[in-house]
Amino acid sequence: MAKLKFQTPTGMHDILPEDQAYLRSIMKVAESVSAFYGFQRIDTPILENAELYEKGTGVSTDIVEKQMYTLKTRGGDLLALRPEFTPNIVRSFLQHGMYNLPQPVKLYTSGPLFRYERPQEGRYRQLHQFDVEVFGDQSAAIDAQLIQMFVAILKDLKLSHIIVEVNSIGDSQCRPYYKKALISYLKNKQYAVCTDCRRRIKTNPLRVLDCKEEKCQQIRSQAPQMIDYLCQECKDHFKSLLEFLDEADLPYHLDPYLVRGLDYYTKTVFEVFAERSPGNPDEKGFLALGGGGRYDGLMKLYGGRETPAAGFGMGIDRVLSAVKRQSLPSEPSSPKIFLAQLGDQAKKKSMKLFEEFRKANISVAESLGRDSLRAQLARADKLGVSHTLILGQREVLDNSIVIRTMGSGAQKTVKLNEAVEEVKKLIRGK
Repeated sequence: MAKLKFQTPTGMHDILPEDQAYLRSIMKVAESVSAFYGFQRIDTPILENAELYEKGTGVSTDIVEKQMYTLKTRGGDLLALRPEFTPNIVRSFLQHGMYNLPQPVKLYTSGPLFRYERPQEGRYRQLHQFDVEVFGDQSAAIDAQLIQMFVAILKDLKLSHIIVEVNSIGDSQCRPYYKKALISYLKNKQYAVCTDCRRRIKTNPLRVLDCKEEKCQQIRSQAPQMIDYLCQECKDHFKSLLEFLDEADLPYHLDPYLVRGLDYYTKTVFEVFAERSPGNPDEKGFLALGGGGRYDGLMKLYGGRETPAAGFGMGIDRVLSAVKRQSLPSEPSSPKIFLAQLGDQAKKKSMKLFEEFRKANISVAESLGRDSLRAQLARADKLGVSHTLILGQREVLDNSIVIRTMGSGAQKTVKLNEAVEEVKKLIRGK
């Protein structure tokens, strides 16, 4: 077969009908958990000013340096396809004066993000994310609640063997002292790290700790730990967070080198993982499903008043991959009724009947493109329906319809306006 001229661009993918049931399940659970915890939905544009991410996400982050899709408008504005949600939602919070609302303000959203990166399992250049943000509360209880929500979503999706990695990366008071110690350590190792990290030592040394290159991972394992440099406020906040997690029996692991790759984080950072395929020796290891943390300084960086904030992003593509491995979605019930129509007049008459069945919440299958009764009955038989409604020319003239029991072949004729009630009785077994 010749290669098709047009296919999805590299790193982009179609979500086919067989995956839509999984996607609906994920979104239903995520939105239900968020609503329970008092979150409201917000939607922001896919396009924003590129400076929004340069200033907030950070010029020296991989997202801005390597992954952001940008375009210049005819008017000369430099815009970017959103690579993450947090800067958009902070911008919206400030633009619409949400700081005047009762605090904390709890918001969630979902949709596509765009990052130019090497495609791999569950990671695409157009990815889908579920995002949660809280503004106006500096308590470690909020950080713990976000982690609890993330874990609750995964558990409700029947995912098992979940682990949360947590750390504190301090704030503007104590992090400079840690950076100084880290730079001192890394300078002696600069020729043992990758080319990117050699540059990061000068521009953003914490990013070296986030590098996935094996040789950089070895270097980081001996690096100074942020927890030893925390000021008293950050230390108390982190201690409080761990106590909340302990009290809630949430499965966490302390990772002293976890930093996440964004400049705006302060204090708490966390990542959530699920085992790839529990019980399957061929698929070992854990799959990263998302993460988040606190970012108390971002609002002020954008020109707003200082406002504590925290949030997380959950990779829907990754979660979908994990759910498909571990469980099956609840499939919608297959139709119990088939409506066969013979001739144009019958097809026209059936349009109103379909709507009546929809209002009655009764699923009805059909085959509008076929005129042969035999072909339509064969289709009904294949679908496994219990009854077929037959609407032909005679029935149109008599304003009636035939109800055929598929198992026995028995038939009865009823008035057309009584069809829905008759079907209800049949479904109830009366």
